[in-house]
Amino acid sequence: MSTILVFGASGQLGQCLAHVARERHTPGMVYLAEEQGNILDPAGLAALFAEYRPAYVINCAAYTAVDKAEDEVDLARRINRDGVENLARLCGEHGTVLIQISTDFVFAGTGNQPLLETDETAPISVYGLTKLEGEQVIPPLTSRYFILRTSWLYSEFAGNFVKTMLKLGRERDELRVIWDQAGTPTYAIDLAGCILHLIETESQAFGLYHYSNEGLTSWYDFATAIFALSGMAVKTIPIRTSEYPTKATRPLYSVMDKTLAKTALGIQIPHWRASLKVCLERLGAAE
Repeated sequence: MSTILVFGASGQLGQCLAHVARERHTPGMVYLAEEQGNILDPAGLAALFAEYRPAYVINCAAYTAVDKAEDEVDLARRINRDGVENLARLCGEHGTVLIQISTDFVFAGTGNQPLLETDETAPISVYGLTKLEGEQVIPPLTSRYFILRTSWLYSEFAGNFVKTMLKLGRERDELRVIWDQAGTPTYAIDLAGCILHLIETESQAFGLYHYSNEGLTSWYDFATAIFALSGMAVKTIPIRTSEYPTKATRPLYSVMDKTLAKTALGIQIPHWRASLKVCLERLGAAE
């Protein structure tokens, strides 16, 4: 039986992987929280590889505090670049397939057309820059990798935009939400399913891919949909990004083209509204 090591297993995507793997009865999954699998500890990682001899490594470990990263540049870089480099080196040495999760924040977000994997990257935040650096350290160390860029992750696990909106919607009658940032929400359960599909099909179509749900929306329209599907009478007021200043700059347009993932990997991707409804039903929030 092949072993699949999941780093960062206590985070949102790690929990979603565990949930989907249980549903699919996926064998060989080993979930490592930071205490068991510190990607900044080369010696500890070497011991894990020697013990488990993994066929796959899924790296869900990341520094994702976008605004804090502006002040914690070194820490963000160590986790998002150096930790990935440690994993990629060992994967190369052991013939292990690395599945690395990246982000739409590698783009500047100044365009208005769905972004291809070949489009120029130009991150405008420390988070985006360090995640891009994490992508770049992989190819020199191993050819057996999948890099999946994703966006706007949410699920019934951990903290995320959907759960925050539901909480605030119970407390307030009115919310101001940004309308001039366009992207695509991604149900982390769907992303977990895509990752396990790569493993189950033993795909050899290694490389860089975009994965989010289908369609596009703004944070304002996303919030409005959350309340509508949940039957919550919350008035949403659209505001511009400039009215809600943050430490880190966000891409204004980060809708990604998923054609390559659908054709090369043979996956089907649900529309974001359909997946949102599933998530809300599982949270017990849908009408």
